[in-house]
Amino acid sequence: MCSWNVFRICFRGTYSCNWKSSGESNKRYTRCQVSVLSLMSVITLAWLYVCFAAYNDNNDVNWKAFEKLRVWLNWYTGVIVLSAMLAMYCLLLLCLSFLLIALKEPLDLHWLHKVLLSVSLVIVMLGIAVVSLCWTAEWEAVRLLLQATAPFLHLAAVVALTMISWLVFQRYHRAQRSVSRSLIIGALWTVTVMVFISPLFIYSPCISYMLPPKPALVAHRGAPMLAPENTMMSFRRSVACHVTAFETDVQLSKDMVPFLMHDSGKGFLHRTTNVDAVFPNRTYNSSSDITWEELQMLNAGDWFVKTDPFWSVSLLSEQEKTVARNQTVTSLSELLELSKERNISLIFDLKYDRHGNCNDIAKVIQKSGISQDLIWWLHEGHRECVKKYYPGFHQVYPDQKTLRNDNGSWLNMKYSTLSAEEISDLRSRNVKVNLWVVNEPWLFSLLWCSGVSSVTTNSCHILKDMSQPDWHLTPHVYKIIWITADLVSLLLMFIFFLLQSRCRCNRHTKGKNKQGAAFSSKNQKEGYPFLSSN
Repeated sequence: MCSWNVFRICFRGTYSCNWKSSGESNKRYTRCQVSVLSLMSVITLAWLYVCFAAYNDNNDVNWKAFEKLRVWLNWYTGVIVLSAMLAMYCLLLLCLSFLLIALKEPLDLHWLHKVLLSVSLVIVMLGIAVVSLCWTAEWEAVRLLLQATAPFLHLAAVVALTMISWLVFQRYHRAQRSVSRSLIIGALWTVTVMVFISPLFIYSPCISYMLPPKPALVAHRGAPMLAPENTMMSFRRSVACHVTAFETDVQLSKDMVPFLMHDSGKGFLHRTTNVDAVFPNRTYNSSSDITWEELQMLNAGDWFVKTDPFWSVSLLSEQEKTVARNQTVTSLSELLELSKERNISLIFDLKYDRHGNCNDIAKVIQKSGISQDLIWWLHEGHRECVKKYYPGFHQVYPDQKTLRNDNGSWLNMKYSTLSAEEISDLRSRNVKVNLWVVNEPWLFSLLWCSGVSSVTTNSCHILKDMSQPDWHLTPHVYKIIWITADLVSLLLMFIFFLLQSRCRCNRHTKGKNKQGAAFSSKNQKEGYPFLSSN
């Protein structure tokens, strides 16, 4: 009993910093606190859900921050950790409030908690504003995550509703006015019906009778989680993932040598090379400012080991780290030789200024002797010329309109731009769909169920080991799970209602017995023994 009192004191003290009981609290104030804590828990959990959906593109955030600050840090991981802490904090306070209510302790939230809750709300609102103004594409990622998790969210909602119903029924039986009881039970059953029938409005491509073949993998700048991006080490590491194509970025040096580099514009060599150390007094605004000979003098791998952009360097052995540190800028010719040797296709973005054109790239490809059907031509510039002189290249289009106008059969788009219905329609017209950049298993699973042909990924070493999606159910099986969960929840809620009703009756009976005993004792003292019984 003593230890239980210690727990009560700890709960009360954590919540209100009041280590001594102060009697009953104002009921309206209690309801207000529970409502605010419930709302804050929902808001912070929803924000954490948005952050989790956007985590697939976390490297984009870090890269954008690098462009502004010229310092590479894993900013997005910090955002995730902070969001998780806020959500856990709000949930902890909410759980404490429920415990204190069950223990009939007063609710008096300490001012420090109120300040922290206000700060949490400001942080979440700022985050939502930033996503809405600067990163609107991620709302589509949230939609996709809802498709991937909706059945599980429904089950979680059923479990949470069942647990909360115990407290709701307790409040119902304690209510004195019939109006209050009607409002409580009406609100509960409204929410219950909404939760129970929500699967009628759930759509997920992973609830289907047929599972399409596993999408092929396209190595995005090689295997950038296991080696410095756009280096030969990176592409060789991706070969072990059984990729169907290499994806890269091609630029032209001052002396017209095509080389691989993603960043472009002012300081384009700063992130992935040691150009500042080798040529400290020179400014590079584009690839035409530097020769191939000068590019070969740069180190293109040491940055990877130092900054650990994907927090994956720990996966490398000491020997692999040494190899990574000594990578150099890769030419297109070197990658073409690897593609030719391994019979792996090549798709690339062209990033060049007015001193070069697509023909310079095409001539290098032709000179390599690689089979033309291994080249996926993506760039819109000079497409007609390329089609005329290099008819064996696969023409890949960046949007559906261009694809239809050119009667094409290959589409390359961002993963969030196509719905499952559109992907299915494209498949029925024998159009191959490649979506980029897909890194998280949940997203890969969803696109697998949708029927995409291939995905461009940074994490080929993870996705290659997936023999099936994270989950896939037939509509019949899902319907059984849905109805069973609802029925079990309904049964438990009925039991909770009866138990609370019985507890209420027992408390009422004990109260009457105490009143009767007190009345009998009073009569005996006043000389009316005949009133002391029956």
